[in-house]
Amino acid sequence: MTAAPQDSLFPPVPESADAVLHGLDPEQREVALALTGPVCVLAGAGTGKTRALTHRIAYGVRTGRYKPGTVLAVTFTQRAAGEMRGRLRELGAHGVQARTFHSAALRQLQFFWPKVVQAEPPRLVERKIQLVVQAAEACGLRLDRAELREVTGDIEWAKATQTVPDDFAEAAAAAGRTTSREALETARVYAQYEALKRASGRIDFEDVLLLTIAILQDREDIAQQVRSQYRHFTVDEYQDVSPLQQRLLDLWLGERDDVCVVGDASQTIYSFTGATPEHLLGFPARHPGATVVRLVRDYRSTPQIVHLANNLLSHATGPAARQRLELVAQRPPGPVPESTEYADEVAEAEDVAHRIRALVAEGVPAAHIAVLFRTNGQSNLYEQALGDAGVPYRLRGAEAFFDRPEIRSALSAVRAAAHSGANDTALDLDAPLPAQLRRVLVSHRLWTAQPPAGSGAVRERWESLAALVRLAEELARARPGAALTDLAAELADRQANQHAPTVDGVTLASLHAAKGLEWDAVFLVGLAEGMLPITYAQTEEQVEEERRLFYVGITRARSRLHLSWSLSRTPGGWGGRKPSRFLDALRTPGSARPASDAPRLRTGRAPATNGERHTPDRGAGERPVPRRRAPARCRVCGRTLTEAGEMKLMRCETCPSDMDEGVYQRLRDWRGERAQDLGQPDFCLFTDKTLVAIAEAVPETEAELSRIPGVGARKFRRFGSEVLAICAGQECAPGAKAD
Repeated sequence: MTAAPQDSLFPPVPESADAVLHGLDPEQREVALALTGPVCVLAGAGTGKTRALTHRIAYGVRTGRYKPGTVLAVTFTQRAAGEMRGRLRELGAHGVQARTFHSAALRQLQFFWPKVVQAEPPRLVERKIQLVVQAAEACGLRLDRAELREVTGDIEWAKATQTVPDDFAEAAAAAGRTTSREALETARVYAQYEALKRASGRIDFEDVLLLTIAILQDREDIAQQVRSQYRHFTVDEYQDVSPLQQRLLDLWLGERDDVCVVGDASQTIYSFTGATPEHLLGFPARHPGATVVRLVRDYRSTPQIVHLANNLLSHATGPAARQRLELVAQRPPGPVPESTEYADEVAEAEDVAHRIRALVAEGVPAAHIAVLFRTNGQSNLYEQALGDAGVPYRLRGAEAFFDRPEIRSALSAVRAAAHSGANDTALDLDAPLPAQLRRVLVSHRLWTAQPPAGSGAVRERWESLAALVRLAEELARARPGAALTDLAAELADRQANQHAPTVDGVTLASLHAAKGLEWDAVFLVGLAEGMLPITYAQTEEQVEEERRLFYVGITRARSRLHLSWSLSRTPGGWGGRKPSRFLDALRTPGSARPASDAPRLRTGRAPATNGERHTPDRGAGERPVPRRRAPARCRVCGRTLTEAGEMKLMRCETCPSDMDEGVYQRLRDWRGERAQDLGQPDFCLFTDKTLVAIAEAVPETEAELSRIPGVGARKFRRFGSEVLAICAGQECAPGAKAD
């Protein structure tokens, strides 16, 4: 039996309680029928844990065993909570509370604070990092941007683990936590941060949990009031619970044990926030007689990808590894995962972009493709490469969908049109809902039927609005006769729950941000030692968390998986990097499976460039040895170049430029006019540094222009003749060359 994915965003509500159970596999059905706690669900990646959870709650509500208002389901992100609320609504379980730990605690704190303190609740700190800056300055410390982020993370970890400033240094050492500053310095900043916060009468998100815990501990009457309202608890992603969150859950429960927890210890990747899988691993011991269900049927990924993920974990060590779940693939076979070695990061990004463009040309929607990396700082190269390749993309973790100016304007326009109804002469109320929405957006000059050229900010705005049109199409298919009022209500609900529709575009995300998501094709990039595992992962426990992070990345892929790394950071740099040690585990059979059954990566090299030669084929799994190229040197002073900007100019930033100022100014004028014609930001054509490089080289031939870093094949084809004309001193009307 397979648990098929939903065919529509708006599936029909099951007619009866028993109908809620239809389509569940035996283990998912066992979860749904276990209506009294304690229940522990060990759910592997892609095994339908959210499906099992929501059907359990819905079955309890539809059978009358649960009153909707007495159920509290908690998870870790607003997106996950919104998705859970949406699924429960589709199953006919209205009124169930699905929230994050922080939002549930904040709601209770705001309600009970006036009763306890006889005053208004304190304000939340909007930007914690600004307060950390003030605290550091008060301690006589100047922190750079990276140190600020790390010290802020240290403070969040300390509060999540209930560590006070005086105990920070000792606790950090005991936890093996590496701090950017001396632990005692961080402790001083932490203490000053708390003092500044108290003096201004503000609290942060960690305080929300601490204060709610304090009220429930000190006021038994309030604790009983909360427990009388919420009788049934569900905790998703339980492997990510911190000691602070576990304490709050214990207070919510009191002496009861009607709780269902769901998690996978092999996906514990947030220990830096205080998360620990100990609560999940120790649940059966703390609750003797608990119902324990293991979900191992993987409906997400092909057998090739599932085998690769299992093989990776077969080499894991530690407590989480001893209780790992061996996934069993349910999908038909697919392509063998590939791995490719590149000479440098630029070549890696450009080739990945070309592979993605080929997938899109084959019919794979861009929204079903992702590029995942270890750190956010790796995204720039892929933004540039995808832009050069003409592929739309979106950054995971960037501005929230409903906070975008174009979406706010569209929602206002839809609400106004829905309110005016028949009084709006511009609307054809007999037209289908998608046509009505398009007319509203066009009449407000927000949208056009045809997408703009390129992939800059204008295209991103268009794609955001196109997502609303697709949502209207889905709603019309699910509810024939749906009107703008229905769409306005759906959008209002999604905005309240931060449940954004899918925006077309390749997703660029860190491995941490990719947790809980999935795509048809996934490109895991930058898989080199020092990046994965990250340099500061020194202890066995830290390295094992990096392995789990890699596992999370692999299990995001449904059909296609491409792994890659580069030998050098910059073109012409010393190619001394080594591929991640985790890749070695994937090239050899794992101990959990016989060699004949173990998957192997299809390993290859990127096409040779800049005179690089290939070595003869050595057979599957063997890595060819690249020829080392001489490092790039400044053409003025001869110093070895290491920065990407310097590599583009082929000189040090501080060395004198021999740029032709006239050519540079003409290029800037041309770029501005051309960008305006295309509706793109200037930098989407060429960055300032690329224009400087062109004006310094003043190329006369196509070959000379194409060799300048930052030009790229796509930009050369599109703008090459115009740029060469400008360099030759000829007049060039923007747009003279066909797009």
